[in-house]
Amino acid sequence: MARVAGRLTPSCVWRVSDDLVARLDERFGEPLDAYVNGSQVWMRDDGPGSIMLQWRLHPVPGYRRPDGVATDEVFTAVALALSTGREPPARPEDLWDGLEAFPAYGDEAEPVELAQATTTSIGIEPDACGLVDHEVIGDEWERSAGSVSIVDRLLAQLGGRAPG
Repeated sequence: MARVAGRLTPSCVWRVSDDLVARLDERFGEPLDAYVNGSQVWMRDDGPGSIMLQWRLHPVPGYRRPDGVATDEVFTAVALALSTGREPPARPEDLWDGLEAFPAYGDEAEPVELAQATTTSIGIEPDACGLVDHEVIGDEWERSAGSVSIVDRLLAQLGGRAPG
């Protein structure tokens, strides 16, 4: 039986780096939400035409919170350490695979326009941008109990391409 693809969502993706975490902290501040699975989320009206975007820092497969750091303090502790030259409680690449930005409420946006708006907001061009099927990725992540990389799956759907 053939599976019908879910709704395609415009999305931009960045691989995690110290610079990306520092930019998130500098430009966006503390996340609006932090989850026990490692996800960090910001909601901002900086999309094309001022649409609301969800910016989600996706955890690595098998994410483990650093010892001695509360769930809602992980991002801040890592970002603060990076900005002050101290040793972070964990390296960003050991916590998160990358960042994704997409319209928060199903709004439509052209991927090229989304890439332009997000680049202006974060100051770093995305590694890839286009249309993704979040349902397929989410289902696989759930079935694997979080042992697959959401960012790898996003980049695979996007063909690893930067926008036009």
